[in-house]
Amino acid sequence: MKALAIISGANARLLSVGATLLFLACASMSAVAQDEATPQIEAEANDAAEPAYHLTTLHENLSFPWSLAVLPDNSLLVTERSGTLAHLAEDGELLSRFEPPIDDIWVDGQAGLFEVALSPNFRNNQHLFLSYACGTANANNTCLAKFTWNGETLSDGQVIFRALPAKRGSAHYGGRIAFMPDNTLLLTLGDGFDYREDAQRVSNHLGAVVRIEQDGRIPTDNPILTSRESKAEIFTYGHRNVQGIAWHPEQQRMFISEHGPRGGDEINRLRSGANYGWPLITAGVDYTGALITPYQQLPGLTDPEFNWTPSIAPAGLAIYYGNMFSEWHGDLLVPALAGKHVARLRFYRNEQAPAASPVAPSNGRSNSYNLQQEERLFTELNQRIRDIRVHPRTGALYLLTDSANGTLIKVTRN
Repeated sequence: MKALAIISGANARLLSVGATLLFLACASMSAVAQDEATPQIEAEANDAAEPAYHLTTLHENLSFPWSLAVLPDNSLLVTERSGTLAHLAEDGELLSRFEPPIDDIWVDGQAGLFEVALSPNFRNNQHLFLSYACGTANANNTCLAKFTWNGETLSDGQVIFRALPAKRGSAHYGGRIAFMPDNTLLLTLGDGFDYREDAQRVSNHLGAVVRIEQDGRIPTDNPILTSRESKAEIFTYGHRNVQGIAWHPEQQRMFISEHGPRGGDEINRLRSGANYGWPLITAGVDYTGALITPYQQLPGLTDPEFNWTPSIAPAGLAIYYGNMFSEWHGDLLVPALAGKHVARLRFYRNEQAPAASPVAPSNGRSNSYNLQQEERLFTELNQRIRDIRVHPRTGALYLLTDSANGTLIKVTRN
């Protein structure tokens, strides 16, 4: 589904408008962003008195686990933000823990080792990808490396993408990976927290989602942007900190989950070349309570499919398909750090949609479907949930909780 999109001159003019709007906003906080630290919403009880699932702790004492991949032999690879990769048996037994052969990983604050993602052709080529913060305290950003897995460790490491420019600070890296149906790779990036105005500048990678081939080459049909200085890897821009991404096979669309500031967390559908508006439009305010922008919509900018205010801090995204919880087919599962739950969202045709959810006011667009929140799952854990994954063969779920003693939890049918 390779698509070609051209950004019009109207969007180019928005870049200059942005400077005026941002003049109204308060200065960025110099401290690390608190969207991953302070809960702003109370978890709700599940609708059912007895949950339809069973929770089994497979492994404990993981150091801020961030991502998980299920290997063909059903063993698991789990990244720890502290910079290590844990190889676990199907039952959670630790087989090995090692540091990937990465030269300049930067571990501090929100920086560290992020996503592990298997190539769509992994059974044949054994290739996998790791995203991570690279550089130093004064010059760092998000990197992506490709490796070969030999069953026990990684080899043939090659850095295939490095976000530019290098920046200071240890916040808002993005770091999630997904593959398009044509096997090109999408990598989500953050705005660096103190650099939010750069999310509207296509001459850098901050606040963008980039699209590359699996060897790092730039696809010839990436969006054509107006600026001759634009980064050719950019697929979409105007994001704050995209922490979840997943392909919906029925919708034939790629969806992302994105951190807002204080309020305004979002689910967005990716459209090639689109500008998602940060920080020109947002439903949130700054951490001080100051206004970032008076606008939640502007012409030429793409508003969200769904949003949460107060924030839940969405930290990942999975789209459920499997036999174990077949009633959830096609639903979005969004792990929440501040909210301490997994939000389950469902698509409805407009004529079938229930009343709008109080946590997701209508954005006024005439889509053929509405995205509605159904329930909040796993609140009984009372844990910050960093990631959720669906086992590709059994349909079981895996949760990673976010702490210095994080846990891997398996979810099966009662």
